[in-house]
Amino acid sequence: MTGIWRFAGRSLMAAVAGVLTLGALTHGVDAATLEEIKARGYMIVATEDDYKPFEFMEDGKPVGFDNDLLAEFRKVFPVEIRQEVIPWTGLLAGVSTGKYDVAVTAAMITKERVKSLDFSMPIADSTHHYVKRKDDDSIKEIKDLDGKTVGVQAGSAQLEKLPELEAMLAKTGGKLGKVVQYTSYPEAYQDLALKRLDFVVNTIINLQSLVKDKPDTFAIGQPVSGQTVPAWAVAKGNTELLNVINEFLLEQKKSGNLGKLQEKWLGQAFPDLPDSYTP
Repeated sequence: MTGIWRFAGRSLMAAVAGVLTLGALTHGVDAATLEEIKARGYMIVATEDDYKPFEFMEDGKPVGFDNDLLAEFRKVFPVEIRQEVIPWTGLLAGVSTGKYDVAVTAAMITKERVKSLDFSMPIADSTHHYVKRKDDDSIKEIKDLDGKTVGVQAGSAQLEKLPELEAMLAKTGGKLGKVVQYTSYPEAYQDLALKRLDFVVNTIINLQSLVKDKPDTFAIGQPVSGQTVPAWAVAKGNTELLNVINEFLLEQKKSGNLGKLQEKWLGQAFPDLPDSYTP
């Protein structure tokens, strides 16, 4: 299938290391500062094309939680905001190298990503869970994932955090099976439904949206990671731009609008989110 990377012959850690090395080598040396953005008269933000309910396309228009929040940001930012809707795999690298000014997306804050990016205050609480086919009675708890094939998005925090699931399985005498990486999650869900995968790992928010849309096909399982939070991102060291974004998000939080948008798109508000987060 186009857009899929398979690592059947490589260890999980080797697969993850290959992704992380690319991220560690990119730095925001060419990223435009806030003053440079104002001088040129516009800012370029990148959003993902298929990560429901945060960002996705509907009737040819970008919609979702982050797009509603971006609409509010447009009202207060001093210059034009130009938006590019792109696949996930090129989004964070594009910001770290200065191609885009801001990643307006639900990017998980991880230890590896903070090497090349600076993150805003968290916009949600999004722990990772597994999802299986609803009629698959062979999977009832974590230990049942032993040796089974898992699908995950390439370059994602879900991939980076799979060693946590690997450790959980080791405690039960099991091990992680083949890891299949996808360009986008809808591809992984399709393969799961077609029995090419045994389970998929994603955030609880995304999986709740999936099961809401297809309750007869999929079922959510237990958590497979510790707490994870997503945020917007800028290139490493772009402090003034990050401060403007954080001021905006903090005002959205204080006004209650952030909570309203969380309830609208994510199914619940997160009033206790910290104003900063260190992975």
